[in-house]
Amino acid sequence: MGTPDFAVAILEALIIAKFNIVGVITAADKPAGRGRKIQESAVKKYALKQNLTILQPTNLKSEEFIDKLQRLNANLQIVVAFRMLPKVVWQLPKYGTFNLHASLLPNYRGAAPIHWAIINGETKTGVTTFFIDENIDTGNIILQKEVAIDNDETVGQLHNKLMHIGSKLVVETVSQIQQNKVNTQKQLKIESKLAPKIYTETCKINWAEPLTTIYNLIRGLNPYPTAWTMLINNNEKIKVKIYDIEKEVATHDYKFGTILSTKSEIKVAVEKGFIIIKSLQLSGKRKMDTKSLLNGFTFHKNAILQ
Repeated sequence: MGTPDFAVAILEALIIAKFNIVGVITAADKPAGRGRKIQESAVKKYALKQNLTILQPTNLKSEEFIDKLQRLNANLQIVVAFRMLPKVVWQLPKYGTFNLHASLLPNYRGAAPIHWAIINGETKTGVTTFFIDENIDTGNIILQKEVAIDNDETVGQLHNKLMHIGSKLVVETVSQIQQNKVNTQKQLKIESKLAPKIYTETCKINWAEPLTTIYNLIRGLNPYPTAWTMLINNNEKIKVKIYDIEKEVATHDYKFGTILSTKSEIKVAVEKGFIIIKSLQLSGKRKMDTKSLLNGFTFHKNAILQ
């Protein structure tokens, strides 16, 4: 059970490991983009190539879906980046239902664990497999693997790293279940950090925040959904998405958000230093590196980001 690319890698690993996939459950097709063309999930596209049975329920409690699920006769269900399952679904198989979550549970329960680990400046995270219960990401842990977060790592890079390691962990988890070697642990009851869904407002940069806070936010949203800000340039307001950056620790007297640009560099003044923008996207334009932008765009001397 899964929807995005992250789940595709896990499905592929299970197939390579020769496990018998009797069915794939994924999100319903939906219109997307300016043309509102019908889009299939990444998992569906892959499952079609593998000639796997596919179910796309809109209601996980419907009798029709439960009936189809029962007829698949699965003895184990694996969930990766899907939806919260009703009890009637997760308790169905003989060996239960387990989930792969991209954090070291109990920390970062929720929809966006990879993003929040970087945004919060963590130096490590990981992947966890656990049996699903009535609540979100609270079930007994089967296996965990810790992963270091590099100082300049983006959410896209960490996503791919965890996807690869998570694939191995899922295969190992299924093997342990198959061999009846599972030894679960209850999750620690601690004041855990959460990973709620990220909204547009979450992604807006506050240039009055400290250097490291801004640096972590931008790389924790790169490449998706992307940190953004408003450029005030000679009385024109332009929404700007910011992707690749570097940070420079320095003392200065500039107002926070002030832009300092040369023919090849864009720096933004923040508390205790500067954010150096390496790639960005102006509203209505394509994403480009800083040098390409500066070839045809001029910042007014009083330009500011806010």
